[in-house]
Amino acid sequence: MSDIIEINGTKIARGEDKLINLSIAKLPTYTSIDLPVRVIRGEQKGPTLLISGGLHGDEINGIEIVRRMLTKNLLKPEAGSVIAIPLMNVYGFIQNVRGVPDGKDINRSFPGSKGGSLANLVAYNIMNEIIPKIDYGIDFHTGGASRSNFPQIRCSFEIDENVELAKAFSPPVILHSSLIDKSFRKAAYKKGKQILVFETGESLRIDEFGVNEAIQGTQRLMKHLGMISKAPAPQKFEIYQKSSWVRARIAGLFQPKIILGEHITKRQLLGRITDPYGNESVKVISKFEGRVIGLNYNPVVHKGDAILHIAKTDDSL
Repeated sequence: MSDIIEINGTKIARGEDKLINLSIAKLPTYTSIDLPVRVIRGEQKGPTLLISGGLHGDEINGIEIVRRMLTKNLLKPEAGSVIAIPLMNVYGFIQNVRGVPDGKDINRSFPGSKGGSLANLVAYNIMNEIIPKIDYGIDFHTGGASRSNFPQIRCSFEIDENVELAKAFSPPVILHSSLIDKSFRKAAYKKGKQILVFETGESLRIDEFGVNEAIQGTQRLMKHLGMISKAPAPQKFEIYQKSSWVRARIAGLFQPKIILGEHITKRQLLGRITDPYGNESVKVISKFEGRVIGLNYNPVVHKGDAILHIAKTDDSL
């Protein structure tokens, strides 16, 4: 850890706690859109950890996780530094949408460009002002389009340090997720930074269970990194190499017979899809053993819609 961290021309020394506003752009009304960044530094040397939420503007759980840790003073390190960004996509948050006004996804726009689209501009600022200052990161996300996620860490099993950090976080589920081109996680990895993705709940809803899991997991990770001396005890977690979405065979009303997080067996009844008129009812049967880590809460489905996300059991892990 450097004696001084400098972001957007502001210098933060060890033991200091400062709020910095990164200027991104202006709205058509000339209203400035700034990205608030909180930098909290310990007195002792140690790593720098990024805690971020709201990369997708309608994913409120991530925003609430970071906000709650800040207000409860849980991100004050004894050693090292924390850079906390509760809301990375201010534009999407204002409009209750995933992306930015032009419809682009910031998390498919990294490393960004100074003269590109708005999504590229946000990504560029994060990559150039924040990523060079960190060693590790946790990016908090939420399911979208009425699809709720069971609390889980997604990381690449091909990167040993990723797996080590995920186990230290100790979430209910750890799922292999390859690095995706133009994503925040892959762009950071190319710069030598390790980013974990935590998923919980659904868009525009607060998931208390998942929020609490995220807070406790972050504390465990900070202890693992030597940043704090006390944290909740590790909990039992399950590791899954593969997952698969179950899709609707017909259009109609989906009525699940399982709950999010439930362990399922092969050939188990997962739910039914019925037509609105009472003429047709199709069973949804599991083709494999595993755990429900994603569930579509919208009862109206079309043929091919994703209705259940199943982490597949694999005894080889």
